[in-house]
Amino acid sequence: MKNIFCPISTERINEQVPRITALLVMLMVIVGFALQSVMVFTFLLADFGIRAFTKMKFSPLSCAAYWVTRVFNLPEKKIDKAPKIFAARMGFAMMLAIISLFVFDLYTASKVVAGILVFFAGLEFAIAFCAGCTIYTLLVLPFYKN
Repeated sequence: MKNIFCPISTERINEQVPRITALLVMLMVIVGFALQSVMVFTFLLADFGIRAFTKMKFSPLSCAAYWVTRVFNLPEKKIDKAPKIFAARMGFAMMLAIISLFVFDLYTASKVVAGILVFFAGLEFAIAFCAGCTIYTLLVLPFYKN
């Protein structure tokens, strides 16, 4: 793949906040499975929903991530917000799948979807790689090129 395209907007955010939010998502998914708690997954679904579908400035996890950036005085780097909104929508869909599979006792399938979510979040946290941009390029952009 030669070029990766992301959705774009005029809104800018501090890159550190979604990276730390991704770490918190990874930890919460692991805790959810460790505790076998649909409530933890429901919290994550709501958090992704806030980030994906509302104009609220912060979700609970992104608020915590913002606080961490302030406490540790992490350097601010402004990035486009649109790719993070698209990624939050993908996270919402994945959490919906995880909860559905978990509730219907399809634990292995829910763990596979959760593993993919944790992998994508890990890429965001560790190297600021937005898997959403790749997925956007492969699955969404072709419908808009025509």
